[in-house]
Amino acid sequence: MSNASATAPRLIVPALGRLYATLGESAETLMRLAAGLLLATHGYGKILDPFGASGMVESLGFYPGVFWSPLLAATEFFGGILIAIGLLTRPAAVAATIVLAVTIYFHGIAQGQGLAGAEKSILWATITLFFAIRGANSQSVDARLGRQF
Repeated sequence: MSNASATAPRLIVPALGRLYATLGESAETLMRLAAGLLLATHGYGKILDPFGASGMVESLGFYPGVFWSPLLAATEFFGGILIAIGLLTRPAAVAATIVLAVTIYFHGIAQGQGLAGAEKSILWATITLFFAIRGANSQSVDARLGRQF
């Protein structure tokens, strides 16, 4: 008996164990794909106008805006693509988590919206933090290359 199966919790409905084992990695891949593609979609407008957020980032104290705005655009757009395909997953997810931590501050505190304004960013930051820690799974470019960051 393996150590993993000895410490696994007993299921209330044991017949579901096989289903969970079969779908678990696919569900994680689906979450990575959705998170990455939605992040890239969110960054698409910014990548078309990379200096468009200069004023906004400077209002948060990030000077010069002409440096930080394109970095924000690249992190969202290209980072989202990298997360979606599972290439350099951890660094892309760390960068996205940092951006999302700033948006939590921006919406929750700077704009005074509290939890109502920051909750989506909190959820997104939790998802990207998961991939920053966990990395991609076997259904990723990282796995195909046989290397992870």
